[in-house]
This record gives sequence, structure tokens and C-alpha cells, in this order.
Amino acid sequence: MQIRDAFDRPLRDLRISVMDQCNLRCIYCMPKEVFGANFPFLPPDKLLTFNEIERLVKIFASIGIEKIRLTGGEPLLRKDITSLIKKIAKIEGIRDISLTTNGILLGHYAEQLKNAGLKRVNVSLDSLNQAYYGKMNGKNFPVKRVLHSIEQAAQVGLQIKINMVVQKGVNEEDIASLAKYCFEKHYILRFIEFMDVGNTNGWKMDQVLPSREILNTLRNIMPLEPVNPNYSGEVAKRYRYVGTDKEIGFISSITEAFCSTCNRARLSADGKLFTCLFATKGTDLKKRLRNQKKSDEDIKAFLNNIWNNRSDRYSEQRRELRKQPTRNKIEMSYIGG
Repeated sequence: MQIRDAFDRPLRDLRISVMDQCNLRCIYCMPKEVFGANFPFLPPDKLLTFNEIERLVKIFASIGIEKIRLTGGEPLLRKDITSLIKKIAKIEGIRDISLTTNGILLGHYAEQLKNAGLKRVNVSLDSLNQAYYGKMNGKNFPVKRVLHSIEQAAQVGLQIKINMVVQKGVNEEDIASLAKYCFEKHYILRFIEFMDVGNTNGWKMDQVLPSREILNTLRNIMPLEPVNPNYSGEVAKRYRYVGTDKEIGFISSITEAFCSTCNRARLSADGKLFTCLFATKGTDLKKRLRNQKKSDEDIKAFLNNIWNNRSDRYSEQRRELRKQPTRNKIEMSYIGG
């Protein structure tokens, strides 16, 4: 069954946050000035259980979901996360499972993750330079430990994709060195424009380095050619180094909005469904899951209605919507990237 929204966009991709806590305080996601020692993170009893997530994924798979990405916070902080991956891997219709992580715990769990059915990981890595990386992660965590963790994951056969959020005046000097590192290691690299997700990261347009400028920088080093999308609705605009099978990509929500093909929904750790990364509110699914009177068919019909009426296109309307003084967007750490 294929469901479509008000702009005829299908639902194919579900991002599931399993944990709102993180062991870093990246300045563009969870700045330590806001997410301090006394920040009220979700208590364990407020989180969806793995059985509840499994039930929801089965229902979502019945209406078109094919790809699952586990996110956070930091998903590897969630106890026994591999048992959830095993559950999802067995669900009919799910053809791809990935996980987004800061990489700190990745090496320790890499083999378990692979054996559980995980296919690939997206690792947030904003610089190879310790000064830049330490500043951006908010805790001066050593980049060498993350690099070692990534190598351990690659050795067990997980596909590695590196995500670099580029902020003008912060880490743009490391674009070329990170590209060279990923080229040599055979990792896929994604450059992500600094986005106005949530309200706490101090986003300003003059801190955005447009993807086209990054592309021009890299083309001065090595020739690149565009690559066709892997599938309809692919977020990244992909390029390949000429004469190789090695690629990079750009996620350009600020300068090249891709709302028209967005086929993603997001589920928070406490069971709220969001139909846009820049949403101001979500819909509570946990309440329905825990209502014994609600069958899978009831929840399926409810999800159908939500998606059929979806009309989000924030990135295309950013300039107008940002003028609204009371628009409080959900934080990225709460619903994942």
C-alpha cells in the first residue's frame, strides 16, 4: 500500500529517535549553555519500548515505509539497541536499516550492530582538526578516538557515511582535508549546510556556507561529475570523483530546498510523530499504542490520515515562516536529524 500527502509525496523513510540524551554537546544541535547538567531529559518510562517501536514499524511498513534510520540524541546510549535492530530487520517490507551516531561508542558496538542486521552508519564528524572538532562537539572530545571507532566499524563490514556540518567561520578550512581523508578511506562524505533546526543553536544566515561554494572548492582539487539519484526523494545531491567510484554529496536545505520530494517522517523517543524536520509540534502515537482498544488497523488509519493531510514545506517557505515571532521549532536532538 502506498500513501501520499497533499503534494503527492509518498511515505518511504522513517527516522526513529530512540534516545534524546547525548554524550556530546555539539554547538549546532545541543549547545551546553542550554542542555546543561539540570536539563530535563526524558525519563526511561516515557520512552517507547522496543516492542512498541517494532509494532509501529510493522504498521508503517504496511503503508509504504521501506527505510529505517535510528537516531537520537545518541542512539548507542540506549541500552541493548542491538535487540531493536534485530526486531526491525525481520519485518517484511523493510529493506534498509541505518543508524546515525557521533561515533564515540561505535567501535565498541560495531560487530554487534552488524550481526544484528545493521547495514550502514552515518557518523557526524565535522573536522579532523582537534581544535575545530573539540569546539564544535562542546566537550573537546578527542577526534582520534572517533576516527579509530569509525575504522573498527568499517573493518566489520558496515558501510560508512561521514556527515560534516559546515559553519562559516568555524570549520570551513577543514573541507579539503576531510574530503581527502574520506577519499583515501573509501568513506562516503556528505556536506550539510548549517540549518535552522530548533531554536537553541543561534542560527544565522551569514554562518551558512552554500554547498555550491564547497563544490567549487573541491573541484579545484579534483574533477567531479554529478551522479544520478539512487531513488526518488534522495536528500543528497551526489557527485563522483571522475574516473573512480568514490563519491561525495551535499545536503542543501538552506540554498536548494528539496521539500518537493521529501518522503520522510520522524518519530521521537517518546512516541510523537513529526512530518517535517522543522516542525513546531508532533502527534502523540504512544497514547494510541498503549490504549488497548486501539488495534493496528486503527493506528494504520490514523497514520494514513496524518500523511494524507501533510503539507509541510518549510525550507521552501523559510523566509516567510521565520518572520513569525512565536514559531518554536522542535530541537534536532529530540527528533533526530
